[in-house]
Amino acid sequence: MTISQRIDQRQSQTLVMTPQLQQAIKLLQMSNLELGDFVEQEIEQNPLLERGEGDGSDAPIGDTGPEIVAAAPDADPAPLSGSESETVSGSNDEDVWANDGYNGEERFATTSSGGSFEDDEFSAAQNIAEKPSLRAHLLEQIHVDFTEPADRMVAAALIELLDEAGYLPADLELVRTQLGVTDEHFEEIIARMQRFDPCGIFARSLHECLALQLFEKDRLDPAMGLLLQNLDLLAKRDLNALMRLCNVDNEDLADMIAEIRHLNPKPAMAFTSDVAQPIVPDVILRHLPGKLGEGGGWHVELNTETLPRVLANERYYAQIQSATSKKADKEYIADRWQQANWLVKALHQRATTILKVASEIVRQQDAFFVHGVSHLKPLILKDIATLVEMHESTVSRVTQHKYIATPRGLFELKYFFTTALGRSDGGADMSSESVRARIRAMIDNEKPTSILSDDHLSMMLRGEGIDVARRTVAKYREAMRIPTSAQRRREKRR
Repeated sequence: MTISQRIDQRQSQTLVMTPQLQQAIKLLQMSNLELGDFVEQEIEQNPLLERGEGDGSDAPIGDTGPEIVAAAPDADPAPLSGSESETVSGSNDEDVWANDGYNGEERFATTSSGGSFEDDEFSAAQNIAEKPSLRAHLLEQIHVDFTEPADRMVAAALIELLDEAGYLPADLELVRTQLGVTDEHFEEIIARMQRFDPCGIFARSLHECLALQLFEKDRLDPAMGLLLQNLDLLAKRDLNALMRLCNVDNEDLADMIAEIRHLNPKPAMAFTSDVAQPIVPDVILRHLPGKLGEGGGWHVELNTETLPRVLANERYYAQIQSATSKKADKEYIADRWQQANWLVKALHQRATTILKVASEIVRQQDAFFVHGVSHLKPLILKDIATLVEMHESTVSRVTQHKYIATPRGLFELKYFFTTALGRSDGGADMSSESVRARIRAMIDNEKPTSILSDDHLSMMLRGEGIDVARRTVAKYREAMRIPTSAQRRREKRR
């Protein structure tokens, strides 16, 4: 056997992750807020990118040439436009928004009337009372209560250690050593600061925070102190054990618990001025009664308020390219033009992909939108990926941090993907979310004299043809933050 050299020509196909492809993948999984920030940065860095306003009547000055638009300018696109909306046929029901008994506290959004978000004069910040800073409020008290500069320095350092609830870390030994303060003097400074306003500030535990507030009200007696030391029993509703420990009767214990409930476990929250940002849906779902035959249908459209309108100004590009003579400048302009065109196309592709996936989800979960959570179908990413002819990872990115506004509330797209639970009666598999809703309904309807245990709930579900083990029932109950049967029995006996 001899070793020799030769030249072979081979042809193969490979997927190369170019920087633009990587960026397109990142765009797909961005939320609408993250996308808006990204587009703003690109507009600042690229002189050939401009914001598209309205329907084009307010075009930028000096720009009258051809433009490439990244998002549809119409606020209410027609059905089946192919890029902004889609109509999905569905089941017919006289009352598609009937109450199905599912409260959905963690997932449903509420709406209120009386105001319009389109009003230019509306501003949520105008309705929020200005609150002083907690840090400034505490620093003012430091200057009044402490006269020694060294003590003021230690007190100011403790302010910086407060968490958002107003608590100090449990272990302050390292901080004390770094500040060079003796243990007794350090504790004295903390004790003086614990008398600051708001009451309960600078506590190192929930027990200490509540004790400070009760001490201020002159209600920290021995029985109340024992109750604070056994808050875990109070959380479990073990009132009999608390009465024995505190040596009080049922009436006194009820008064003590009522007094604790009026305390503030997070004293610093009163100074928090941050406004929670509302969730803005990426997709809007509307019911179309009588459309597409007798079955009715659903109109799925993108929320144009969340789509950045970006223009690549071809006229401006032609002007500066013809006026540029240096090779480096021409290369820079060509690169910026290529980047602008890519961003416009990537944004359009992102919008089209989201609409396509959302429309297929609505088509698969039509029974849920008509009848409620009890008819939510088991669905996995692979099912949608096969139907829309996309990769499973693409569907996962599309449904991440994307929300759809429906007649039943506001949902994250990932909400509609649930595991399947088999039925013992031979019927179709049920969604795990439907089983959770059924468990919640059973517990809500249980009588105080007949509390349902996890075993009993499992037997009742099996009687309905739902094959669920006891440990699965316990897992679902804990996920919904429902107490155990023993805790519910104590609570409902009160």
